[in-house]
Amino acid sequence: ARVVYAQQNPEVIDQGVFHNDVIAVGNRNLLFCHAQAFLNQAEVKQQLHTALGGTFHVIEVPDNRVSVQDAVTSYLFNSQLLSLPGGRTLLVIPEECQNNPAVWNYLCELRDGDSPIDALQVFDLKQSMSNGGGPACLRLRVVLTEQELTAFNQSTRMNDTLFASLNRWVDSHYRDRLVEADLADPLLLQESRTALDELTQILQLGAVYPFQR
Repeated sequence: ARVVYAQQNPEVIDQGVFHNDVIAVGNRNLLFCHAQAFLNQAEVKQQLHTALGGTFHVIEVPDNRVSVQDAVTSYLFNSQLLSLPGGRTLLVIPEECQNNPAVWNYLCELRDGDSPIDALQVFDLKQSMSNGGGPACLRLRVVLTEQELTAFNQSTRMNDTLFASLNRWVDSHYRDRLVEADLADPLLLQESRTALDELTQILQLGAVYPFQR
């Protein structure tokens, strides 16, 4: 396989693009990025097209439609591209994109036009976004064979039962507020260790923390 090295554009870094997921997102043979995402972007695109044998698609958002600043503040590229049955592609976006007229108008044109993006799904992710998260946090995907799938710890594989157990764990152990004085309270340490000990039991991880040994 041919490797393509793409450097993030230093000019957009100076405008607040601290991670690449603030200026570009990809899935399979589709790259969705801003026109200013990479240094020497035309050359980068050509190398990608060559490496993938002509099956590569790029949706390049022009600066006159969505500025770098609008991309940063709306977290447009902190989105998630998902492949749907039948070959369709869904773009999962935070609500901030819908609240930005320039971004939302452009996305609707992509969805309704002849682009590889067929559908949009908007989520209210304010709490996650406020803590530096968003759809991009879910991008890591590892393809496993059936043998590999059955070989890993099945207690960590999400299903309805595990989801309910984790929700109960959160309801039992997560404080709804934390103030500076709490950091000096030994009870906080005790609570944290109790929560972690229970979590490792739910996931059947064994004793992974020093305090458990």
